[in-house]
Parts: sequence; structure tokens; C-alpha cells
Amino acid sequence: MILNTELEYKGNLFPSKIISYEKNLNVLSFTAENGVILQVTVRRDSILRFRFTTTGIFENDFSYAITKYASRGYNHLEVTEDDNNYIITTSKLICHISKLDLRTSIFDAKDNTLICEDELGFHWEESYEFGGDVVKMSKTAQPGESYYGLGDKPVDNNLKGKRFENWVTDSYAYGRDTDPIYKAIPFYTGLHNKKSYGIFFDNTFKTFFDFCNERRNITSFWAHGGEMNYYFIYGPDMSDVVANYTDLTGKPHEMPALWTLGYHQCKWSYYPESNVKEITAKFRELQIPCDAIYLDIDYMEGFRCFTWSEEYFPDPKRMVKELADDGFKTIVIIDPGIKIDMDYSVFKEGLEKDYFCKRADGPYMKGKVWPGECYFPDFTNPEVREWWSNLFKELVEDIGVKGVWNDMNEPAVMDVPGKTFPNDVRHDYDGNHCSHRKAHNVYGMQMARATYQGLKKFSYPKRPFVITRAAYSGTQRYTSSWTGDNVATWDHLNIANLQAQRMCMSGFSFVGSDIGGFAEQPNGELYARWIQLGIFHPFCRTHSSGDHGDQEPWAFGTTITDVVRKFIELRYQLLPYLYTAFWRYAEEGIPILKSLVLYDQEDPQTHYRNDEFIFGEKILACPITGPNQKGRRMYIPIGKWYNFWTDELVNGGQEIWVDADLDSMPIFVKEGAIIPKYPIQQYVGEKTIDELLLDVYYKEGKETSMVYEDATDGYDYIKGRYSLRDFRLLGKKNELIIQQHKSGKFITTYKTFKLNLHGIPFKISKVEIDNVQIPFKDIKLNGDNTLVLTKEFTELHIIGE
Repeated sequence: MILNTELEYKGNLFPSKIISYEKNLNVLSFTAENGVILQVTVRRDSILRFRFTTTGIFENDFSYAITKYASRGYNHLEVTEDDNNYIITTSKLICHISKLDLRTSIFDAKDNTLICEDELGFHWEESYEFGGDVVKMSKTAQPGESYYGLGDKPVDNNLKGKRFENWVTDSYAYGRDTDPIYKAIPFYTGLHNKKSYGIFFDNTFKTFFDFCNERRNITSFWAHGGEMNYYFIYGPDMSDVVANYTDLTGKPHEMPALWTLGYHQCKWSYYPESNVKEITAKFRELQIPCDAIYLDIDYMEGFRCFTWSEEYFPDPKRMVKELADDGFKTIVIIDPGIKIDMDYSVFKEGLEKDYFCKRADGPYMKGKVWPGECYFPDFTNPEVREWWSNLFKELVEDIGVKGVWNDMNEPAVMDVPGKTFPNDVRHDYDGNHCSHRKAHNVYGMQMARATYQGLKKFSYPKRPFVITRAAYSGTQRYTSSWTGDNVATWDHLNIANLQAQRMCMSGFSFVGSDIGGFAEQPNGELYARWIQLGIFHPFCRTHSSGDHGDQEPWAFGTTITDVVRKFIELRYQLLPYLYTAFWRYAEEGIPILKSLVLYDQEDPQTHYRNDEFIFGEKILACPITGPNQKGRRMYIPIGKWYNFWTDELVNGGQEIWVDADLDSMPIFVKEGAIIPKYPIQQYVGEKTIDELLLDVYYKEGKETSMVYEDATDGYDYIKGRYSLRDFRLLGKKNELIIQQHKSGKFITTYKTFKLNLHGIPFKISKVEIDNVQIPFKDIKLNGDNTLVLTKEFTELHIIGE
């Protein structure tokens, strides 16, 4: 990085020996002879923060990623020293800091095994081009270590042997291994010897990660500016690492409205109004469930944000209401580029208030996007975010739009090298003024945040819905996301599966892909297989560029339409199951999708699996990822699993062949699971739920399941008006016992459960509810092993002959 060979080599690139140590509550400072300071903050017993400065002075401690709601506190903290090290001990970790050079080694406090150690540790190079330092960290890879995470990288789950760059980039028609793309999530999880830890490098400059690529046994990460500032998060369970990272950077600020988990339809673009009505009418005519219709940039007047085309949408308020009456929520796109036009009120107000980004020497940052030449709001300025949030009043409160989709917010700029702002653009950065080199990776996040604040304000008392393309760590607090402009190919179906899993293990679960591919045109088989995958993604939306033909569920003939309808209907049946998984994510940071390694890290067979994943806690899914396939081989994790379609019980811990014609896909349910289902609806709220179906899968042994419900929208659930049912199943050779514990003040509309019993190995001879034997006719028991009982039961005994 030293750009001029005549510059003197100073040799001051590593910390020297420690000359002083200071403890201030949970903040420990170690000062080296050459002015380097390491500040270690004990945030929790399992979370340590490492922060270095090379100048003896720390910058203002500010982060967009870390939430103020993150858990803090620890049970034990002790600092000792020996001849070679300072030793920090918590109840979970022991951290050695070398007195010679500040290198660290971290051990498990329970058994003293090594978890993670520095190789060269912290080092730096002065950046003579930009000022400041290129800050670096290198760590020794442990034997057999694997690496996961980093957000939306379109590569296999295990990152070992690869190298990546984090620089949020508009990547139209990206491919496998394209890097960087739309998101910067500088968090990874390491796994070795059945123990897992995470590292979150909270630096918004361009960052790089090398997982044993350049040097076989060395993992390193570095940034082109800013501080070496990272958090070490210990598990040892990988699911705890991800949950604790999600807690640190923020869980979603509220549950999503249930309708946002339904099926969404989008295209560039549905216009004019007659086209929108034609599409929505077709969904209802063909009885294909759908909750949301999207309007891309053509709904605007000359692509001006917060306007409507008078030609295409002469009365948007009426149209939005008519769509709502038919169950469709209208989502509109809003981009960051504001057209330069003195007759355009948004531009004029932004100009008058000095809200647009400027170049280093004073001129406004001018760039070309869809409207032509534009200026761009500085969303890192809190005053600008407040202004932006208020611009949504008419769209949301007056017209009735239910959600907003932020696109092009990398920020994308056309016709310039790099397709984004130049480095010299200036940003407020919440009072920490900086160049675009520092603000680039958070620009889209802060736009999404401002949009979210507007939706929250004007949607109240309903919950906001925002979707963003660009993101940095912590964006999951505000919005959902999708994986950007993919392509209609079988490989992209594979990539979509990988990206959704990776985003979930990077703290961002409310995610999906453009089903069918954005660019180019899928055939019917590819579209059907993609829908099958997409219904298991937390965000479920078909979207296409429109240049290549139609991509609605009925666009590929009746055979494909029937397959697509079948799976979208399955999505709607599983909504209470998905909603429960989302509640666990919002409450505890538990990912909604789990790669097999996240589900069972102790089984080495899972460490390189890519296709299979766990949806929620109890459902195993695996897409068909190639043409003309009638099935596939897949790995079944340890345990016993029921084939969803046939009820065949299979033993896990092995790879098996699974049949899956075009109207099927490999789906398995964990034995002992209780899966809640709603009746098929054309949209959320179409039907009053009169009865909750519980699919009960027999297991000899114990298993617990949960069902979370609330009013599906609004904020009453925060005041305790929710219903959480804990089911405990105990299976014996000739008896099945289900105990129910209910908490929360919400009263569901249904009064009964219909139990559908799978895999019962005995003929039912009697049924007892709360110690009272019930006649078969009172519970509608019949030959198909279904029975109906009150939702208020505490203990159910199903007894065999």
C-alpha cells in the first residue's frame, strides 16, 4: 500500500510492548510503547470488543450497526497477569493479551481449549493517498476450521479458501462468485472442534475478508480506513453466535404484519391502472393466493419520487382502495435520486434546506439515474432522515399505500466508473463528518431507516413494511430485503437458496429472492421449482424485468399454474408456523432458516452441505435445482423425519434418494413436531379462522412445539395481547400425551383444534382430556386419525389398545 517507493519505510507497522494498563469498569486499556492503544470492552461474558488506535487517540465512538437495545452485563470479570500476558477472565472466556505485542488468544473458560488466536494480530499501513491507515488483523486458522456468513455472497455456504470484498454494489445480473454485490455484512462465524465463535468487524469503509485463500492457515480481515474495531462473540453453539450477533446489531423493531409473509407479485412495471387491475383480477379468478401488488418506477410522473403519473394512474387513492377491497396491499418503489427540476416540490425543498450530498469542493453530487440528472439526499444527516420520513404522509396516510420498496440505494449511479458516488462526496454521518469512503456502505441502510420511520409514523396503528436492496449490518432492525437483480437460470435458483441461508446466518432473516429470476425468462419448469423454494423463504415475491415476457403464475400453461397454486396454498397454510418462527427471530434472534451446519454443527457431514435447510424449527426442505429431475439425493440430518407427502419415517444421518416429480419437492417434518396450519385463504384476513389444524407427528419420546398468534397487525401484542401456546409431546408405545401451556392475553377467533395424527403406531382405544374420558363422537374421531377438541385443553391422552 506504500505508493511511492521513495517514501521512508518507518517500520512502525505493529504494536510494540505494553507499557501501561488501565481498568475502568468493563473497559480495559493497554498502551504500547509506540503509542498504539488496545481497548477491550467486556460487553457480556461471551462478547468482547477489541478496538485499536495507532495515534493514541480514539475517534468518537459511533456506530450505525450497534443497537442501543443490545443486551449488556456479565457475571464475572477478573484481570490478572503473568510474565507474558495480561489475562481477562469472564464466566465464558479467557483472553490472553501478549505484553510483547498486544496479540490475543481466546480460550473457552470451561475447558481451557483454544478458540481463536492472532497470527500477526493487529497491524497497519499508513495510507498516503487518503490519510489514515489501512488497518489489518490476521488470525491463525485452527485445524479443520470452517467459516460461514458475510451476508448475500453468491457462493457455497462454507467460505474456506475464498476471499471477499465488502463494498455495496449495484450488480445487475450478477453470477456465482460475483463480488462484491448489494450488501455489506462484515460478520462471519468460525467453527472448529465442534465449537463456534463469531467476529463482527464494525468498520464501514471498504473491507476485505480472506479465509485461508492467500495463506493456507491464516484468516485475515482489513479495511481501507477507519479503526480496527471488532467484536468477538462466543457460542459455543453456532445458533447462539448468530443470535448474539443479531442481538448486538438489532432484532426487528416489530413483528411483521402477517400479510407481509404472504405471496407478493411484482414486475418492472405494472402500468397503467388497467394492467394492474387485470393482473390482480386474474389472481382472484384463478384462485391463486396473493397479498401484495408492486408498482415499479413507471407509476411516477417522469420517475419523480412521491409523484403519480396522471396518465397511467389518474386517481391512485381510488385504485389503492379498490385493490385493498379485493385483498391486495399496494407497495410502491422509492429510489434515492431526486430529479433536478425547480418545478418539483421535493427537489426544491431539499435544495432550499441544503439536504443534498455535496462534493469535497462544494458542488452538489450530481448523478444520472432513472429520472435523468439527480441530486441525492444525505441520509446520514438526522435532519434529512426526518424530512424524508415526512414525505411519506401523502403516499401512506392519504393514498393508502401499505409498503415501500427502496431500490438503487447502494447508491447506484449510471454512466460513471464504479456505478456509484465518487470518493470525495461529503456526508454528515450523524455529526461525524466524513467522505463517501466511510459512508458508502451505510447509505442504503440509512435511506431504508428514514423510509421505515416514515412508514411507521403514517401507517400507525398498523405495522410498517419496507424492503431494501442495499444493507449494512443492523439494517434488519428496520426492513426486509431481497437478493437483487438475479437471472432466470438453474444456477441462480441454487444461488438464491444459498443467499437466503447465508443472510439468515448473518442476522437478516426477512429475506427472499426474485422468484423466477429478474433478468431473462424462465421456462415453466424453472419457475415452478423456484416457487417451491420461494415459499420457504421468509420474503416471498415474484419479480422480473418485464423485458423478456410475462412471469405471473399463469404465464406458463395450466400444468405449471396448478403446481404454483399448490405451493402458494401450502405457504398460506403454513403462515402460523412461519409467524411463530418470525416471533422467535424477533424475540431471541433465532434465524428463520437454518443451514444444516447451523442446525447441527456437531455432525461433520453438515459443514459443506448447501442445498438442504431447516425452515423454522421442524421442517426440512431441499429444492430441486436442475431441469428434468424426478427427484434428488439429499442429506437427512440426525434424528427421524417424516416425508411430508407420504408420512414415511426415515432415519437421519444419511444421504438418501427422494422422489419429487414436478408437482412435489423434498419436504420432511421432524418426528414429534406439532405443525399449526390455517385454511387456505386468497389473502390474509379473507377468512375468519374457525379452527386451527395441528399436524401432530408421533414420536416415541419427547418433543416441544410452539404456536404464536396475535391480531396479525398493530401493536397490541407489545402490551401482552398475544397467544403463545407451548405444546409438549410425549410418545409411548401405546400412548400419546400432549400437554398445552398457554400464555398471553390474546383470544383467538377459533375455539377448537383439529388434530391430524401422523405415524401413530397403535389403534386408538380411548381419549382422555384433562383426566376425563371423552366419547369418540364428541371429538369426531374417525378412521383417518383426526379428532377435534377444545383449544383450552391442558393435557390430552390418546391411548392405544
